[in-house]
Amino acid sequence: MILYTPLAETDIFPIAADAYTNRVCINYGGKQVYVEKNSDGAYRLLQLLSTDPQDFLNENYTPGTIIS
Repeated sequence: MILYTPLAETDIFPIAADAYTNRVCINYGGKQVYVEKNSDGAYRLLQLLSTDPQDFLNENYTPGTIIS
């Protein structure tokens, strides 16, 4: 079946809410970041929440960075 729609796949087939239980917004280095807690207790950076374009050039806030 082909579904022609302007909606995103996640809008049509939502992900279960329990998949987001280990994700949290924290303050890291003075910036707000969205992280996911790993099984070993460290955090993996998912998203930088900033309005300053210079913050996105800082390698410390690259998505996938492990924060211990």
